Amino acid sequence: MPIRVGVQVQPQHADFAVMRRTWQAVEELGADTIYTWDHFYPLYGEPDGKHFEGVVSLAALAASTERARVGALVFCNSYRNPQLLADVHRTIDHLSGGRVIFGIGAGWFERDYDEYGYEFGTAPDRLRALGRDLPLMKQRLNQLNPPPIGPMPFLIGGSGEKVTLKLVAQHAQMWHAFADDLDAYRHKAEVLAEHCRREGRDPATVEHVIGTFGDTLALADGLAEAGVAEITVGLSGPDYDLGKVRELLQWRDRHNATESK
Repeated sequence: MPIRVGVQVQPQHADFAVMRRTWQAVEELGADTIYTWDHFYPLYGEPDGKHFEGVVSLAALAASTERARVGALVFCNSYRNPQLLADVHRTIDHLSGGRVIFGIGAGWFERDYDEYGYEFGTAPDRLRALGRDLPLMKQRLNQLNPPPIGPMPFLIGGSGEKVTLKLVAQHAQMWHAFADDLDAYRHKAEVLAEHCRREGRDPATVEHVIGTFGDTLALADGLAEAGVAEITVGLSGPDYDLGKVRELLQWRDRHNATESK
């Protein structure tokens, strides 16, 4: 099966102009998907370093590229009205010409909540809110005129076995998680598959989009053999070193050429 490469250009520790040039460079190199994220402060490095908001970053990403699919890994359900977030994605989808992925998750970064006045609550609270809001997002998308141009798949991020993966089975076309161990990934994938079967859904209708915290290239063959549809790699500012992106894209091209024979 052909495999894709996604690149998350993290909107931290960089000037916006540098980030824009990086999106364009990543697309020119041949990345299949380009992602931002949805936080208000850097996740690592200088805690109060440069940082940019997710919705505007996604809109600029869509306007600055032409071919790659675009989205966020992932938008936090807590930060915006769910129906507004649906309309935002529909509008950016038109801006992009139909390339948007609707990435969504329950939220986890407590500083974002505290600094901006959102109620952090508990993880079960946030997951219940996501389960409540996903149908509202879908309902609003069905009511908007005009509708999205592209298929605009829902991508849910997270790997909680009882709730998050059940929500993926119920609502999403794509699932994003991190895996630094192939056996751990296979276990999560089987849990998701079982949730799909209980929902009367073919597990193959959910694409697995997997990143790693370690040596992505070392795991790439194993992830591809396990059926992953897209491997993601993250880049942080200020300079956004593209070396590992080039290596992963070269691996992708070799793998896909072999698969096509």
